[in-house]
Amino acid sequence: MKLVGPGRAITTLAGAALLAACTVGPDYQRPQAEVPPTWQTDSYWRVAEPSHAPIALDWWSGFGDPALAALETQALAQNQTLAAASAHYAQATATLANTRAQQIPEVDLGASGSRFRISKDRPVTNYATPTTSTVQNNLQLGPTINYDTDLFGRIRRQVEGARASAEQSADDLANARLVLTTDLATDYFSLRELDAEIDVLNQSVKLQQKALDYVTSEHDLGSVSGLDVLQQKSLLDSTKVQAQLLLNQRAQFEHAIAALVGVPAPQFAIAPKVLDTQVPAIPLGVPSDVLQRRPDIASAERAMAAANAQIGVAKAAFFPSLTLTPGIGWEATQFASLLSAPTLMWTLGATVGQVLFDGGRRAANVKFASEGYKADEANYRQTVLTAFQQVQDGITGLSVLDGAAKQSHEAVTDAQHLLSLANDRYSGGLVAYLDVITAQQSLLTSERQDVQIHGQQMTLSVALVKALGGGWEAGTAVAATSQDAQSNDAKEAMAPAR
Repeated sequence: MKLVGPGRAITTLAGAALLAACTVGPDYQRPQAEVPPTWQTDSYWRVAEPSHAPIALDWWSGFGDPALAALETQALAQNQTLAAASAHYAQATATLANTRAQQIPEVDLGASGSRFRISKDRPVTNYATPTTSTVQNNLQLGPTINYDTDLFGRIRRQVEGARASAEQSADDLANARLVLTTDLATDYFSLRELDAEIDVLNQSVKLQQKALDYVTSEHDLGSVSGLDVLQQKSLLDSTKVQAQLLLNQRAQFEHAIAALVGVPAPQFAIAPKVLDTQVPAIPLGVPSDVLQRRPDIASAERAMAAANAQIGVAKAAFFPSLTLTPGIGWEATQFASLLSAPTLMWTLGATVGQVLFDGGRRAANVKFASEGYKADEANYRQTVLTAFQQVQDGITGLSVLDGAAKQSHEAVTDAQHLLSLANDRYSGGLVAYLDVITAQQSLLTSERQDVQIHGQQMTLSVALVKALGGGWEAGTAVAATSQDAQSNDAKEAMAPAR
């Protein structure tokens, strides 16, 4: 360490303050993304009014299903993936605080004490002065200060990057919340669709059982052959098998929901129920709104900002570093006089460092950081394109399903009329019983298709909410997620036991 006088030290500090205004590296500019002017819609699409209205953060309440709302609340409080994302966000904020602290001088307090004996037969520096053996103490106490002046903005770029990373982590937390709630809703409506489909099969079993009883009694009277009885019984057995297989599919969704809400699958159950829920109208807004609504897009954009800051950090390594190390303290041989004025000592110093040759290491770091930014920019643009694709898929899919649902309702009505007519014609001896069997199969197929289309409408509407960002607004999701995680009501919301 080089010692300098107070005047030079002040000059050095002033010069460092002036140079500290210099920050190397590119300033971040958000890249422009190509945004279509509007969505492709058709006559089937029901746009919410107003079309630019924000989606609520608790968007699932729009479906009007208390059971779903209770499960969502429970998942937000107990899901472990969301808890991990929350912990990662806390880590990112701690990293930001640590990086910011590098801009402040570090002050350490040191103390030392030793007792030593000097040899009488030691080398001398003055032959006129005789050497003697001495035993004495050496006591030191005082703070030391270490301050990196950050001449060319290395630390400032690190803070900039850490801030962007913390904001990215907040967006990742919001995205984890969105994925959790939409995955839960998708599994829930898939389960309810199976409930409706199983109910259709059970109703068909009752209808076919009555038909079997009727044709059996006719056979006992000698009016029909045993072939008609076997045909009806074969259809009945096949329908029962289909209903049994759907129970296994339902159990899979039930177990998936248990994992999402943080409950062991053997301890969780949802009672069967046939819903009459209608697809809610969803406010679309214009395509540019998606860039503000989706947390994954915000996360990708913050990743670019962090990568851009790393370029500045890498470029700052080409410039000199200046560290100020002033010090003050006391040194004495006795504790009694340690803190007295004569024992006071101080130093004013600075260390300047500059790498002269590193074999291209710093240039490689700049190249690495620059290419990292390009990768994050490409990821951002692809995330935007994927978002537009997912929203348009949802709009188109719901439009098609809306038209299919209307035709499906008509198909069910036609199949019911067909079965009634087949029964009447068979009773009148005009047709064979095979026509009745065919009419029963047609009705079952139409009814199953009808409930399947409705289930697809519900799950696709959830997918559209997810594609639109699920009500996320920048700066609100983290607080909302923390509040959800602390909710006591959620911990009391348990699914009914078997």
